[in-house]
Amino acid sequence: MKRLVAYFSAEGTTKKVAERIATAANSDLFEITPETPYTKADLNWMDKQSRSSLEMKDKSSRPAIAEMPEKIAEYDEIILGFPIWWYIAPTIVNTFLEGADFSGKRIILFATSGGSGFGQTVKNLQPSAPGAEIIEGRVLNRAGDNDIIDFVNSL
Repeated sequence: MKRLVAYFSAEGTTKKVAERIATAANSDLFEITPETPYTKADLNWMDKQSRSSLEMKDKSSRPAIAEMPEKIAEYDEIILGFPIWWYIAPTIVNTFLEGADFSGKRIILFATSGGSGFGQTVKNLQPSAPGAEIIEGRVLNRAGDNDIIDFVNSL
C-alpha cells in the first residue's frame, strides 16, 4: 500500500507531527502550501476581519494553494493533517481535496488543536472529496513517539 502524508500547517505545529507520521509510516510527505502565505496578522482569530476569520466565516472560501502533489492516483491512502480552526479543518484543506480525484481512496485525518476536537470536520470535508472514504483519525497535540506509532499502527 502506498501512502501520502499531506498536511497544512499554519505555524509549524502540524508540520512537526506530519513529519513524524511520515517517518513512522514510511510514507511520502507533501505540504499544502498557500499561494499567499499566512502572516501572523492573518492568523489572529481574535480579529474578526483577519484573513483566517473571514475564510472560516465563508464556507465557500477556497484559498489558493501553490501546487498539488504529482501522481495522486498512485496513492492508496492519504493521511491528511491540519490544525483545527473554528472546530473544523481550514478551508484550504477543501481546496486541496477539490484539486484532485480522490475517489476510491481512504483519507485518514489527523489534527492539532488548541483544545477542540474534530467537531463537524468529516461532514464538512466529504463534499470536497466525492467517492473517497474520509475517516476521523486523531487529534495529536503534544504527541509522543508512542502516540504517533499507535496512530500509524491503527491505520
